[in-house]
Amino acid sequence: MSTALVSIVMRGAKGAGQATRERVLQAAREIGYRPDARARLLRSHRSHLLGVQFGLQHPFHSDLVEGIYAAAEPAGYQIALSAVAAGRGEQRAVETLLDDRCEALILLGPQAPAARLAELAGQLPVVSVARRLRPSVPGLEVVRTADDEGAGQAVDHLVALGHRDIAHIDGGRAPGAADRRRGYRTAMNRHGLGELIRILPGGLTEEEGAEAARTLSATRPRPTAVLAFNDRCATGVLDLFLRSGVAVPGGISVVGFDDSHLARLAHIDLTTVGQDVARLAGLAVGRAVARLEGAEIPAGEQVITPRLVVRGTSAPPP
Repeated sequence: MSTALVSIVMRGAKGAGQATRERVLQAAREIGYRPDARARLLRSHRSHLLGVQFGLQHPFHSDLVEGIYAAAEPAGYQIALSAVAAGRGEQRAVETLLDDRCEALILLGPQAPAARLAELAGQLPVVSVARRLRPSVPGLEVVRTADDEGAGQAVDHLVALGHRDIAHIDGGRAPGAADRRRGYRTAMNRHGLGELIRILPGGLTEEEGAEAARTLSATRPRPTAVLAFNDRCATGVLDLFLRSGVAVPGGISVVGFDDSHLARLAHIDLTTVGQDVARLAGLAVGRAVARLEGAEIPAGEQVITPRLVVRGTSAPPP
């Protein structure tokens, strides 16, 4: 058969009879042949690839990646992933995506300097997810959650339960940490609890959460509630309290941030501030695709309102 006829069959296009189609597909099965989708796209001078940089150790990033896949495929785009991990920084992760001829980049919680993001945005469409950038970076699309509002929701919830002595374990220099810290302070002051503001150094991991909880356990009087930077950090807090014999929520309430799949596990059952994963992912993909296809998009960053998710780790104070 001619190359053109086989191509028609393999593309599922019209122009081949049923018997011919079955013979070609049977031959392909026998030799294990699969069309090279990327090579086909490159012939049209397009890769239709969206490169996604994500943190390997962040459960919330895993949720976002799932949402990005769901949004990209109906739009006719495929996803290339590149992880940031111990020993593999953001620079290497992005270079790999560029080498793969991705047409646009979606960066989850990037920590690169604004100058580096501006440099990338000058080369191809770039969308930053879950990081506020002040001042804004020309050409860079930003999609994020209102982190300060989320922290305020958590404090409001705890105050409504009767808590006053509420501590915050912060995220250091991580994306979103400054906004959550500010939201906690603002809410505490709004409730007249400014003198009880207590911020402990923490981070993104279980180990950093456990270290902060160890400090809290030795503090007298101990706070009756804790707002952790994220769900991983909160999980470390819960683990330390469990090992120390501190009851949650009977002795102390714990609230996380993200509503990652980790928080929804039955044995963790974490009260947390939920980020709208489907909307964040959809907006990120939508902005990248719009830039690639020359469509108009709203100016400025897209900020999504979070929501409080009440589960089993928060209750009235003892």
